[in-house]
Amino acid sequence: MRTFIKFIQSYAILIFICEVAFGQAHFANERIAGSLGKSIMPIGAYYYPEHWDESEWAEDLEKMADLGFEFTHLGEFAWAKMEPEEGKYEFAWLDKTIELAAANGMKVIMCTPTPTPPAWLTQKHPEILAVDQNYIRQQHGGRLHVIYNHPVYLEYVEKIIVRLAERYGDHPAVAGWQLDNEPHFGQIYDYSEQAQIEFPPWLDRKYGSIDVLNDAWGTAFWSQVYNDFSQIQLPNKVNTPQGANPHALLDFSRFTADRLAEGLKFQADMLRGLISKDQWITTNYAYFKFLPVTDPFRNKNDLDFASHTMYLTSGFLNDEGGNLASRLGSGMELSFSNEFAKSVNGRTGIMELQPGQINWGTINAQPLPGAVRMWVWHAFALGDMFTCAYRFKQPLFGSEQTHKGIIDTDGVSLARGGKEYVQAIKEIGALKINSELEPEELKSRKTAFLWKMDNLIDIENHRHHEDFDPWQFNYLYYNQLKRMGCTVTFLQEDDPFNPNEYPFMVVPAYQITNEALISKWEKYVEAGGNLILTLRTAKKDDNGHLWKAHNQEPIWNLIGARIPEFDQLPAKYPGMVSYENEMHLWHRWGDWLEPMTGTKIWAEYADQFYQGTSAIVHQKLGKGTVTYLGVYTDTGELERQVLRKVFAQNGARILDLPHYVFTEWRNGYWVSLNYSSNIVRAPIHPNAKIIYGKVDLVPGGVTVWKSTDN
Repeated sequence: MRTFIKFIQSYAILIFICEVAFGQAHFANERIAGSLGKSIMPIGAYYYPEHWDESEWAEDLEKMADLGFEFTHLGEFAWAKMEPEEGKYEFAWLDKTIELAAANGMKVIMCTPTPTPPAWLTQKHPEILAVDQNYIRQQHGGRLHVIYNHPVYLEYVEKIIVRLAERYGDHPAVAGWQLDNEPHFGQIYDYSEQAQIEFPPWLDRKYGSIDVLNDAWGTAFWSQVYNDFSQIQLPNKVNTPQGANPHALLDFSRFTADRLAEGLKFQADMLRGLISKDQWITTNYAYFKFLPVTDPFRNKNDLDFASHTMYLTSGFLNDEGGNLASRLGSGMELSFSNEFAKSVNGRTGIMELQPGQINWGTINAQPLPGAVRMWVWHAFALGDMFTCAYRFKQPLFGSEQTHKGIIDTDGVSLARGGKEYVQAIKEIGALKINSELEPEELKSRKTAFLWKMDNLIDIENHRHHEDFDPWQFNYLYYNQLKRMGCTVTFLQEDDPFNPNEYPFMVVPAYQITNEALISKWEKYVEAGGNLILTLRTAKKDDNGHLWKAHNQEPIWNLIGARIPEFDQLPAKYPGMVSYENEMHLWHRWGDWLEPMTGTKIWAEYADQFYQGTSAIVHQKLGKGTVTYLGVYTDTGELERQVLRKVFAQNGARILDLPHYVFTEWRNGYWVSLNYSSNIVRAPIHPNAKIIYGKVDLVPGGVTVWKSTDN
């Protein structure tokens, strides 16, 4: 009895701690949002006073406020305006803009201007400019062309940040700070003299001795052995057409990510010591697929949260593929970007969201009427603390002349997308803030998505099949989770794997693994978690070496099957795999599985010389389950069906949403959004009260409802 009482007391303490932690996180979210406005999700707009005659500022900011915008965003590209000559600072223009915003009841997000150093600086110190893989130094006149952690550059960064922080670090209108803008090296990797100077010492710190590095890099292959760290050059695919060392390439990616993170940390640390404790710090990350070495988790402890940028109609991103897809944009990418950024610190905001047509995409289609409003509502539904339109006024010069703004080129008229922003502002602003607990339905399907940048980079360095895009493979699984209405959190290896918090964990193509991680997976499953692993998982160790064992042998016991071989096929001659009496085509990758005793076979290959060999297996382990999908199908339909089966069999209350239709829950409201080219039906609960929209969702449509069945 005494033991039982102690258990109850311990359980009560645990629940209390969890509630306190949740309360603190909730307070932080509300505090950040509240610093920008009074609405449940304040909405703001970028403004560039340096682009407009001073006589227009007062009218512009008054109009911005009258339209319902609660904050504005200043300064990220204005270093030349702030410091026109070295040591000569001019802030009167910025003072006036901030005061005009404050006079109209708006808050300000202040930025460090580091993505665009002034000409006097790059002329004096051309060594701070990044160098591309062809060893061409970047020119002044673009952006993101600097070496973020170059010691000379940081000297000047420190000076401008100190001046800005001293002036605005306790200004009541300044809510928070954005570091830089979409931080990344403009050409992804930097091959400058400074990078060459830094790389060998970075490797020395990592490995400790040249012998350890030689072993980790497998330099015995092709006589690459080094006698000293000073002999090592930056690995460059252009200069090694027969194939650069893949382990060196992986470390160069890690090194590049560290350099970028170091530059951001420098800025954050500088600001943190100078600004008010009421001001927060973030940066706006952009397209993770195209910026693989931009890793926000590396700056988790430096930022209050990671914000993100999204332009949905660029044409570079996945969309639904229908006749209206180019006008509706990539809802999947918006969702992925949001949940990825949110996973860093548990909260996020969208710092740039287009209000209309853009000018740098593949075709730059006009958004479908209603699409802009839908994007704002999607940001709300995903839990963003704020949303910011890029930009308020369409520019008349520069590289973004035909990039639409809230206001048209006459400087007065509200653009079509601007009208939709205003509509969304009014609709979201009219919502009553609810504090309902997360519905049990939503908790039942909450999913962890294990993420490590190394896996995608290592696979990209050696796809093995030209059609195997590691990002597309991850997107395939993410998209299927959203079709089930899952809330997705991206976890790192050192995060807790708690099956009570995340009853499901999806791990696509986790190629680089270690024994500690595999043991952690086993414990997660034994404690009641449902683990979904896929092909290519555990093929290599942390150095990117194949295991000195059979193919993927470290996970054989975990998945309940041996994996003796794998295959690829030409796209024009795909193979077939059978799952529940249906045939699915595949060609990119297929593992041959040999189930162990007690393991269930869920799918088999239906042709090729290994016809009848298992392709998908499933086993129970402790209180949980492990499912291994050894095949990558051409349509993703098999993967969708398998995920649905795993979730349904293990108590999840899942949705069955059409392709590119999303349903989210926030603050007591359910929101459905239609990015497809067809009319679809929203999954409205029988006792729902519709707030906005209809049961039938047109393309670009939004339906918002409340249900007492939460």
